[in-house]
Amino acid sequence: MAMNKSRVAVGFIVAGVLAVFFGFFLVFVGPIIIDDQVTKNTIIDPSNELSYTMWKDLPVPFFMSVYFFHILNPQEMLNGEKPMVEQRGPYVYRKRCQKDNITFHPNGTVSYREYRRYYFEPEMSAGNESDVITIPNMLVLGAAVMMEDASIGLRLMISATFKTFGEGPFLTKTVKELMWGYDSKLVDFLNKYLPGMLPSSGKFGLFAEFNNSNTGLFTIHTGKDDIKKVHKVDSWNGLTELNYWRTPQCNMINGTAGQMWPPFMTKESTLPFYSPDACRSLELVYQRPVVVNDIPSYRYVSPKTMFANGTDYSPNEGFCPCRQSGLLNVSTCRHNSPVFISHPHFFNADPALLDTVLGLHPTEEEHGLFIDIHPLTGVPLNVSIRLQLNLYMKRVTGITETGKISEVVMPMLWFEETGYIDGPVLSTFYTNLVVLPAVMEYMQYIFIILGLLTIVIASLVLYKVKRNECKAGNTSKGNLSTSTEEHTSLLQDDAHRHTYT
Repeated sequence: MAMNKSRVAVGFIVAGVLAVFFGFFLVFVGPIIIDDQVTKNTIIDPSNELSYTMWKDLPVPFFMSVYFFHILNPQEMLNGEKPMVEQRGPYVYRKRCQKDNITFHPNGTVSYREYRRYYFEPEMSAGNESDVITIPNMLVLGAAVMMEDASIGLRLMISATFKTFGEGPFLTKTVKELMWGYDSKLVDFLNKYLPGMLPSSGKFGLFAEFNNSNTGLFTIHTGKDDIKKVHKVDSWNGLTELNYWRTPQCNMINGTAGQMWPPFMTKESTLPFYSPDACRSLELVYQRPVVVNDIPSYRYVSPKTMFANGTDYSPNEGFCPCRQSGLLNVSTCRHNSPVFISHPHFFNADPALLDTVLGLHPTEEEHGLFIDIHPLTGVPLNVSIRLQLNLYMKRVTGITETGKISEVVMPMLWFEETGYIDGPVLSTFYTNLVVLPAVMEYMQYIFIILGLLTIVIASLVLYKVKRNECKAGNTSKGNLSTSTEEHTSLLQDDAHRHTYT
């Protein structure tokens, strides 16, 4: 019986040693296995159903929320008073993105065009597309600034043209007309006699060129040759660099297309991406850790230098001519129209911009942009990109429509593009790329702890069995000695009896 217990104890000790060995094996091999699985699941390859579907069709909710700055005092503005605005919105649109014309190349890249379409969501909006809004008339006030250096005769002729077509300094239109276009005899005239002057050949609207359009021909790396390059842009519309800006650094096309990033990110990593809408590459920086749907993530935000002018941040000198910090002059890629991009409500901008417009209240929570990303895979879990469209306007002699308007960078609207992983995609992502790696990580410690406990307990049991065996042996020897002494004593007594006889 004791022998059986000893064998069982030894067996458990061997099992414990094997468990500890396997646990330490997982400590070194587990991360390699996880990294290998992450690499396989982030390469752009049709055979990877999860990652390829996420990349190709973006099966997650995407929305664009638009906020207009309704002008409360247009007549007073013409007399030189400060603009007073009231934010209206949001007007929310569901954004549908789909990649098409997908072509894989032998050098480890893939080309595609991403088409986008917007659908109004009245239940999510604080108003309807029939709401009437007053904003600056870009056709008039933008053209006035563009013609500032023209001869007085040409400026007078431009002003007469505006009057002929009934175009004034402000537009009072419905949200739908301002967003997707409205009929304008002036636009028809310009498209007929000066084709190419306007961005759209149809109706004129602030987002007319966004709907039913694509963002250009992107060629990006698939990651097959080097996972660190996955999603990074190789070229855009056949270009490896832009020609909008004044320095090679500003014309660089950096990072990804802004939807996914390479895996294995750290807090020192940044999020560079190229934005066709901003006409330049942008870069976000790490801010803090966050948890999104129980998934540990990193939050990346825009640095204060993103839209700083060349004086405050010398690398941005190539984006000039600049105005105050916080504004990006995109006139070179917007038909020379005096249009500027900024953060909403001039967040992170020169305070002087806030002094020229009444009704703006910037806060980081409402107006700062961010991306929450899963650092192991480079997949964004929660995205909020917020940008503001501004028009630089001023009084221009000869164009009477400008009246006595003060020089101002006038906010017209800001929009927020949001997206987040949800539903079946979230469940699959969470299981494959969060739960399973976590289980593997915990398993290594479980095997080590159970193995050590098994070794300790089995050793104690074996020690107890051996000790009991020793005690039993000593007892047997004692009994044998006693019996011998008794037998010797009996023999001696018998000898004495025979002697006396």
